[in-house]
Amino acid sequence: MRWASAIATDEHLADAVAAAADELLAALDGERADLVLAFVTDHHAARFAELATEIARSFPGALLVGCTAGGTIGGGVEIEHEPALSLTAAALPGVRVTPFHLDADPDTWAAAIDVAPATEAAFLVLPCPLSFPVEELLEFLDDRWPSAAKVGGLASGGMTASGPAGNTLFLGDQRLDGGAVGIALEGDVRVDTVVAQGCRPIGEPMIVTRAHGNVALALDGQPPVVALDRLCRTLPDDDRALCRHSLFLGLSLRRGVVGPDPPRQGDFLIRNLVGLDPDSGAMAVGAPLEVGQVVQFHLRDGGTSAADLAELLEGHDGAPPAGALLFSCVGRGRLMYGTANHDSRMFRRLIGDVPLGGFFCNGEIGPVHRRTYLHGYTSSFALFRKRSTDA
Repeated sequence: MRWASAIATDEHLADAVAAAADELLAALDGERADLVLAFVTDHHAARFAELATEIARSFPGALLVGCTAGGTIGGGVEIEHEPALSLTAAALPGVRVTPFHLDADPDTWAAAIDVAPATEAAFLVLPCPLSFPVEELLEFLDDRWPSAAKVGGLASGGMTASGPAGNTLFLGDQRLDGGAVGIALEGDVRVDTVVAQGCRPIGEPMIVTRAHGNVALALDGQPPVVALDRLCRTLPDDDRALCRHSLFLGLSLRRGVVGPDPPRQGDFLIRNLVGLDPDSGAMAVGAPLEVGQVVQFHLRDGGTSAADLAELLEGHDGAPPAGALLFSCVGRGRLMYGTANHDSRMFRRLIGDVPLGGFFCNGEIGPVHRRTYLHGYTSSFALFRKRSTDA
């Protein structure tokens, strides 16, 4: 297995493909690419119809999968809101690659994905957020292939004044304007995941004691607004300021109640606060809640996100990957850190000089506590290596 990644900023799409392909072919060192992943900004929209043909010139027989992106990641470089094309190529001996295109009808998905249920596989999915029920798909994939890794990102085209309002998905020689494209990988491949949601807990874990749907009516027996007000009074000034615009609720995915073994990093699914009702004291959250569920307030800022990512990457104990993909939120990058290439640089420093491609997404897909979720403000990594090295 061999991976290579490159990024090109040429004004013309054909020149960008050629420049990136030259780097990839040199890095592949004579091995034939089976898969090419392409993420392209909509500055090149007028030439999208040429992308598959141009890539096929350099990588005949390789499967093309990709989508439009608000920013691209390749060769250890992140380029945001400027013309860019990221190409990642992989030679995958002993691996079956099954492509699929899904429409919005869940009744068609099982037939569209030619992989037997419960197969030990890995899935990469690239949905269009404007035309596809993403969370329903993730539930379907988890139920049908419970042990499979699922990663990906939501296409993020239409983010420049000159680009189209929608998204374009690429699969083989097809150029699609909706649904979801993806691949299943079976055989001599293992995919490890690192999902950095970029938050830190504040206060103490609490129990949801009354709830209706996604509305918390009581936490530890008191109205959530009262619990939050009491918490904020104990926080330092900087954290109180963050509470005004960067406050979230973490939902523990571990069973049981708060005790001697409280939830840890990676046990929480981070969700937005949708609204607070000062009259009733209720709090609406961007996910269903259950009575008895453990929750904890969280904050997010650049320093917190950097520390969270560092801890997760340092804790990765798998074998060195041959290649990797990064699906990062359009709200990260320069906007969060004030500097370019932050997550890519940290990945290289802590994991190694591994080919890393990807893009800035309108939503990131990755597992938390053995279930797959759609995230925001997250960096979701997929690390690829040969399964046979585990023997």
